[in-house]
Amino acid sequence: MQWALIFDVDGVVADTEVLNARASVLMFRELYGVEVQPEDFRPFVGTGDERYVEGVAEKYGLRIDTEAAVERRAENFFKLLRDSPLPAAPGVLELVQAARQADDVRLAIATSGRQEKQFPVIEGTGLKLDWFDVVITGNDVTRKKPDPQIYLITARRLGLRPDRCVVFEDAPAGVAAARAAGMYCVAVTSTVQADRLADAHLVLDSLADVTLEQLRQMIPVGPA
Repeated sequence: MQWALIFDVDGVVADTEVLNARASVLMFRELYGVEVQPEDFRPFVGTGDERYVEGVAEKYGLRIDTEAAVERRAENFFKLLRDSPLPAAPGVLELVQAARQADDVRLAIATSGRQEKQFPVIEGTGLKLDWFDVVITGNDVTRKKPDPQIYLITARRLGLRPDRCVVFEDAPAGVAAARAAGMYCVAVTSTVQADRLADAHLVLDSLADVTLEQLRQMIPVGPA
């Protein structure tokens, strides 16, 4: 009876949100001469790179070149990442290794971020992309979270029903996407407070607070 663990990246695999916000603040300053605030980006966490910058631009009444803004933000992010490499978030490596040793568990990445930004983050934590059966990024979807498209594609490529998948998320948009896809959702409070993640099936301070066996108990008994 196969089942799967599906990991978001930003805020789940690694705590990238501080770097994301810093890179974006620099971008608005450099390209538009506007001082935005790191907290301006919180409502748009998990919605994809384009919406992340467009949402804040709308708040400040700015018309931006989204492609150029996303590109500059990524350049800034990589500069910051080189200066401050990010470790894996607590519990992530342990869960992945436990899953790799289990016969019944498959592994996937599903992130709204672009491949060119997310792959260096993932591999910088010590995870290997080839440990995952499926890797889906924002390059592979046309609709971003909270739309469930990314998770439905992931389940299809895993060859599993959505209700045999456990998603790890850190943002309300991601929780909504996982629930809309019919998956079980475990949310971590790395980005927002627990009350904003209340729609998840389980809310934790850290993935170190859950075991593979506890996650296995979330999956219904029956054929995949």
